[in-house]
Amino acid sequence: MANETETHLTPIGYILWVFGFIGAHRFYFGKPVTGTIWFLTLGLLGIGWIIDLFLIPGMTREAAIRYQEGSIDYTLAWILLTFLGPFGVHRFYLGKIWTGLLYFFTGGLFMFGWLYDFWTLNEQVSEINSGLN
Repeated sequence: MANETETHLTPIGYILWVFGFIGAHRFYFGKPVTGTIWFLTLGLLGIGWIIDLFLIPGMTREAAIRYQEGSIDYTLAWILLTFLGPFGVHRFYLGKIWTGLLYFFTGGLFMFGWLYDFWTLNEQVSEINSGLN
């Protein structure tokens, strides 16, 4: 079984859980559908958000199994996406220079590309780390 520090970190999950009513921790752990539901319902009216406090260690283990460890750090990629995503900084970090420039000059493709990356960042990083890109 993979070590949890290989891809997604439990402490980061708990930090993002503070903003869990908008689904931040669920996106980080590769659960975009429920992350979107949490975003639209404020963490299932706060109930799902409280329950997730106890589910984060399991989400960490699942992410460690599902995603490929490698040269790209998931946590750094998520921090760059979250705070600098509209400027494409995370895409530069992933080595996607052309789309990074496109995001930079279009505000993350008018924010739609930024939202798309919230759904797909874990897969993008895993693909690069596995050498498929």
